[in-house]
Amino acid sequence: MRVLASITLFVAAASALQSPHRKAVQHKKPAVSRGHQIASSGQTEHQYRTKKTEKFMVDGANFPQVPFDIGESYAGLLPNTPHGNSSLFFWFFPSTNPDAKKEITIWLNGGPGCSSLDGLLQENGPFLWQSGVYQPVRNPYSWTNLTNMVYIDQPAGTGLSPGPATVQNEIDVSNQFNDFWKRFIETFSMQGYKVYITGESYAGQYIPYIAAGMLDQNDTTHFNLKGIQINDPSINEDSVMIYAPATAALNHFSTVFSLNDTFMTEINQRADKCGHTKFLEATWTFPPPKDFPPANAGPGCDTWDDIVKAVTYINPCFNIYHLTDFCPFLWDEMGFPSQAGGPNNYFNQSAVQRALHVPPTNYAVCGGDIFPRGDGSVPSALGPLPSVIERTNNVLIGHGWYDYLLFLNGSLATIQNMTWNGAQGFQHAPVEPLFVPYTDALNAIANGVESSPFNADAGGGLLGTAHTERGLTFSTVYGSGHEIPQYVPGAAYRHLEFLLGRIKNLQQRGSFTTQ
Repeated sequence: MRVLASITLFVAAASALQSPHRKAVQHKKPAVSRGHQIASSGQTEHQYRTKKTEKFMVDGANFPQVPFDIGESYAGLLPNTPHGNSSLFFWFFPSTNPDAKKEITIWLNGGPGCSSLDGLLQENGPFLWQSGVYQPVRNPYSWTNLTNMVYIDQPAGTGLSPGPATVQNEIDVSNQFNDFWKRFIETFSMQGYKVYITGESYAGQYIPYIAAGMLDQNDTTHFNLKGIQINDPSINEDSVMIYAPATAALNHFSTVFSLNDTFMTEINQRADKCGHTKFLEATWTFPPPKDFPPANAGPGCDTWDDIVKAVTYINPCFNIYHLTDFCPFLWDEMGFPSQAGGPNNYFNQSAVQRALHVPPTNYAVCGGDIFPRGDGSVPSALGPLPSVIERTNNVLIGHGWYDYLLFLNGSLATIQNMTWNGAQGFQHAPVEPLFVPYTDALNAIANGVESSPFNADAGGGLLGTAHTERGLTFSTVYGSGHEIPQYVPGAAYRHLEFLLGRIKNLQQRGSFTTQ
């Protein structure tokens, strides 16, 4: 029996740290109904309008191509000097939730070079325009229901932030971001606010380094960091994150891949020879072994590459971000994926850029030569991540089961070989359930009543696993690909509730916490 055939968690591995990732490795307030219905946006009172912020105000009632009021928001550019020589773009959405009064949550996509507007428009913002949808819709699972949210394009050269990039490593990324962040706090008079940083994919590099830089400031006026969350993150070497878990994930989802017996036999023999099988067996030992067996990623051990090539012959539209997708590619307003020839690029439209107070920019959701000579920093799990856990005791790593770019078992292996708060890895198997509340909208759908336009796209019940030890939480999400807020928005919303301290644990029953 292969590894993962008898365990309750599966974790798929991902592409190299230097690979172009889509959403972050290349890479949703009617009145609450009986405490079960997630709210939607739309407000007229301006909480943050001052002489300093007025120039950043966005006309939410008349935003291009959006057929409803998106509420109060502010967008534009603020300098990232002196460590940088340019500016970073932000789009800030205040929350009307009373619990959000003294906190601010940052969202970052990855890439490197992917715009955080992707996360806003297609994952967790107050309005969504997802693949295959003909117009924007309100997002009932918008993170603004819980907290003040700001989406930031960084480093310079990403999205709507003017380039070129001048970063050579993650220390540069952290320094330039935190120069910008101090100005953001001062501009919106948020001194002393609790700060949370969230993101996905290559933000698994960005966020721990930025967080460590904030903590090192010893300045809770501007950098009052209280926790971080990284989904499907780039946190370790390719051998751990991509290659070692790739064959086990293939075996687990063999009926999706439908590869022939000859290929399956040969790829499993290579995984055994390269030490991948023994490596994963060590990963699933609790407490973990002190010394992990090696996971070779050298010649002949590039199993992930060969699996992706083989499955593409069977399914030309195979999506490494969500492995159960099939042809045809869905039309996408962000122009992604490039294979689909997306006809539009929403944030490259002149009217949209004017509404966001940025000069004419040749916007691309992912692009830009952010690290021309490569990212000079070690993977975050080998650098600042353990310290960030120890200094906040509030770090969440989330991972989707259907991600075939970065793998669940790669994240778990990284955790098991990492030391924080006096011990190595998890001492107990991370198999407790992740509970996501049911909503009135979900009940209506189950009884044959659907909303129009349809936006109640989140299931409820036991939708994954969630385990916490010594300040670190690891949660996996059934049905999700690389972008948890996009594919399973209810689980992503629940994760944020936990990060913000609104619920005690991810097994807690009851309703979502809303305004």
